[in-house]
Amino acid sequence: MNGAESLVRTMVKGGVDVCFTNPGTSEMHFVAALDRVPGMRCVLGLFEGVVTGAADGYFRMKGTPASTLLHLGPGLANGLANLHNAKKANSGIVNIVGQHAVYHIGYNAPLTSDIEGLARPMSSWVRTSPDAKSVAADGAAAIAAAKSAPPQIATLILPADTAWNEADGIAEVPAEQQRASYSPQAVEQAAKILHGDGEGTLLLMTGSALSEQGLALAERIAGKTGCTVMGPTFRPKMARGHGRYSIDRIHYVIENALPMLAKFRHIVLVESDDPVAFFAYPNKPSMLKPEGCEVHRMTSWGENSVAALEALAGAVKASAKDVKPQALQELVKPTGALTFASIAQAIACAIPENAIMVDESLTTGRGFFPPTAAAAPHDWLQNMGGSIGFSTPLSIGAAIACPDRKVITMVGDGSAMYTIQSLWTQARENLDIVTIVFANRIYQILRGEFDNVGAGEPGQRANDMLRLDRPTLDFVALAKGMGVPGRAVTNADEFNKALAEAVAEPGPRLIEVQM
Repeated sequence: MNGAESLVRTMVKGGVDVCFTNPGTSEMHFVAALDRVPGMRCVLGLFEGVVTGAADGYFRMKGTPASTLLHLGPGLANGLANLHNAKKANSGIVNIVGQHAVYHIGYNAPLTSDIEGLARPMSSWVRTSPDAKSVAADGAAAIAAAKSAPPQIATLILPADTAWNEADGIAEVPAEQQRASYSPQAVEQAAKILHGDGEGTLLLMTGSALSEQGLALAERIAGKTGCTVMGPTFRPKMARGHGRYSIDRIHYVIENALPMLAKFRHIVLVESDDPVAFFAYPNKPSMLKPEGCEVHRMTSWGENSVAALEALAGAVKASAKDVKPQALQELVKPTGALTFASIAQAIACAIPENAIMVDESLTTGRGFFPPTAAAAPHDWLQNMGGSIGFSTPLSIGAAIACPDRKVITMVGDGSAMYTIQSLWTQARENLDIVTIVFANRIYQILRGEFDNVGAGEPGQRANDMLRLDRPTLDFVALAKGMGVPGRAVTNADEFNKALAEAVAEPGPRLIEVQM
């Protein structure tokens, strides 16, 4: 048994049995081991950003880490943007990165780089295996880190000779760290705040608190105390749809966010952080909370927020009878022109039961939340790190983690081009994913940011950097070239029909919404 085989056996035994890969020469012994060791599902991505984004999506839906296989420093570097997004989402991932043989590194071959230095900004755990006999134990330690509470991104660097040399065997993964509980004192403090100033208090929740159970408890607390419950602008995963507590999110635009928070004298953080602006803008605040507002942390990431909310509900004597009826938008299929409102209504009407919605719609999607609150129950996933090109890879991991659920991805045309290779993997694996591309032929989000930062009026050269024309992108043709059936729509009636057909049919589909 060589080092690579000992690592694969350790990973499978440790419950990491999905590997998203884009290998090279240094990883060939790991690739060969996949044939000799049963139990590992391998999914090929044509770009490392697809690989790392898929691992993020897998963890968000499965709650256990997948692995990636990347080729030396440049391969890891290609995947760093979506590892950044995964880190911000607190996703657990085990990265396996090949390295030159130990004796070859000193010759400064073309692909030689500081892999540990590249890995550290996005990884909480980094190690290079020094020899073949250490590989299995190092792999077990990486798995333990990825499964810890809170989860970590673990990067194990595997020099080629440690992969092909003889190893002792497999290693046991240390017992999984139990999810941390919560601080009764923090819950007691939150209860006192709610008793004293319920209507002036915001529960700002993310993470496990946005599960169906966590939201139901928050709904009771809000009904009893008069507090407001919100989520941050972006969240890793949120239970939504008819029968679930619908909460607002802090608006991305500062001018809209400030009045949302202006009345609060207390903010209770439930896994969330202080509300801050996404960027710095001239003459606009970075901190969105009003002056004099006190912030109190009830739970941190990795703590048991559902149990804490249950304790808080008990402390304020909140029960199901305190729940107030929700006013939800009526769902009616739109007709006529494609507008932000008609697109949102069409999607809300089309969401099937238990769907997974992956949202990178940016400009188009800012109005999606009100109508989709009345849609069939679903989970909503968003980009936590802001590095675009996350949604189509994330949908791959989500679909593999939950093969019995329809995944619907919503993405702008500019963002879609960052990781368009995802469509090929969707076709190869026959994944049940509907990709909706909003094609407005411009980086509209950046056109708005141009104004927000006070850069003046864009001239011809600036406009050229923001527009997606000359030539116009043809997403239906791009999808067909990678094995995914697609169609373009130009009005709401066509969009309704395309959505109904794509949701009804298994396998990958693409809809280009020409705006």
